[in-house]
Amino acid sequence: MASKLPPAHLVENPAAENLTEIHPQRTLPEIPGDAPYCFRGRKILMLQGPVGPFFNRLAKDLRWAGANVHKVNFNGGDWFYFPRDATGFTDDIAAFPAFLERICDEKRIDTIMLFGDCRDMHRIASNHAEARDIEVYVFEEGYIRPDYITMEKHGVNGRSAMPRAGIFYLNTPAPDPLPPAEIGQTFWRTAGWAFTYYFWSIVLWPLFARYRHHRTLSWFDGLRWVRGSFRKSWYQWKEAGVIERLTRDDHPRFFLVPLQVHNDAQVGVHSVFDDIEEFIRDVTASFAAHAPDDIHLVIKHHPVDRPYTDYSTLIRNLREQTGLGERLIYVHDPHLPTLIGKAEGIVTINSTTGLSAIHHGKPTLALGNAVYRIDGLTATVSLDRFWTSAKDFPVHADLYRNYRHQLIHRTQLNGNFYKRLKIPGSMAGIDWSRGEFADSKDA
Repeated sequence: MASKLPPAHLVENPAAENLTEIHPQRTLPEIPGDAPYCFRGRKILMLQGPVGPFFNRLAKDLRWAGANVHKVNFNGGDWFYFPRDATGFTDDIAAFPAFLERICDEKRIDTIMLFGDCRDMHRIASNHAEARDIEVYVFEEGYIRPDYITMEKHGVNGRSAMPRAGIFYLNTPAPDPLPPAEIGQTFWRTAGWAFTYYFWSIVLWPLFARYRHHRTLSWFDGLRWVRGSFRKSWYQWKEAGVIERLTRDDHPRFFLVPLQVHNDAQVGVHSVFDDIEEFIRDVTASFAAHAPDDIHLVIKHHPVDRPYTDYSTLIRNLREQTGLGERLIYVHDPHLPTLIGKAEGIVTINSTTGLSAIHHGKPTLALGNAVYRIDGLTATVSLDRFWTSAKDFPVHADLYRNYRHQLIHRTQLNGNFYKRLKIPGSMAGIDWSRGEFADSKDA
C-alpha cells in the first residue's frame, strides 16, 4: 500500500513532495506502437476486468495477434462473461498468493492484465509480478474523458510510473495525439452489462462463497438505482435555481469541490482520508477558518454515487457547526465544465475531474496522490492557504499541453469498456493507434 500523506491542511508544500511509491526498476509506461502485435508469443494471464464482455473480446484480439491468454474468474459474473480458457479461484483471499504463483508457473505467464490495481487480489498480483519480472498492464477508466480508456504498464494513478517532475514534460517531445473517435452515450449499455454481471454473481454465489467483492453484491443494488433515478429528478427540480445562480454571468465567487464515489479505492489507498465524509469535514473546516467571507464553497455530488449516498444531512449540520450558512452549497447535477469554468479554483482528492479543471486552466489543489499532481499543473500550497492564494498557481500552458500529449501517448487508448468502436477486425473495438510527431507529418 502507498504510504499515507500527512494531513493536507498542515502541509505547506504538498505537491512538491515525492508522493509516488518508489520503484527504481520501473521504466516509463508506454503502449507499443505495434500493439496489439507486440503481444505475439506472450503468455497472458487476465484477472478481473470491467463488468461486461470487454476482457473476453480483448482476449480474442490478443489471440488473433498471436498471444496465449488465460483468465482467472473470481465470481459468477466473471464466469458468465469469460466461461472458457479460465480457472475459477474459489478460496479465501489468503490463499491467492500461492494460487497465483502456481498458475503463473504452470502457464509460464510473462504478462498480467487487470482492471483497477487497488483491489486486494490485484495488489497481490502486482507485487508478485514485480518480484518475478512479469509485466503488468492495468486497465482503468480514462485519465482523459470521455473518449479514452487507460492501459498503463506497472500501475495507475498513485502507482503510476509517469514522472511527477514538470521538467520532464517540458524537455521531452510528445507525439501529437490523433483525434479520437467519439464514443457517445454509454449509460444504458453499462447498466445492462452491470445488471447481468451482478445477477450471475449472486446466482452463482454458492460456487464462489468465499469471494468478497470490492463493492456490494446484492439484489438491493437494483433498488438503489431506482432510488438514484428518483433522486436525479428530485435534485434537478430542487437545485435549478441554485445552479442558475452559480452559472450566470454575475455569479457569486466560489471554490468547487467535486466529490468522488464513496467506495473509490483511490481515496483509501492514495490519500490521508478514510472516506468521503472525512474529506468533506476537513475541507469545510479549513474553508470556514481561512477563506474570505465573500466566497462560497460548492460541493458537487458524484453522479455515479447518487444511488448510494446523500450528504444532505452532513452538509446541513456543517452549515451550522462552521457558521458558513448559505455560503456552503451542495449540488448534484450541474453541467460540470460550466461550473469548473466559473470557479475560483478546484479542490479534489485525486479525481480525474482535477485533470478537467487543469484543462480549463483553473487553479487546482490535489490532496491525494494523483498522476497529475505536478508543480506547474497543481498548486504547491497547503489547503488552508489555497483559499487566499489560488490565483498564484495558474496552469503552465506549455507544461499541460506536453503532459497531456505524453499521458495520451503512454497510457490512453481511444475506446470504451462498454461500447465498441466500429473497427474492422477488432472484437474489443479499441483503437491502438499512436500519435505522430509534428515533423513526421510533414515528411
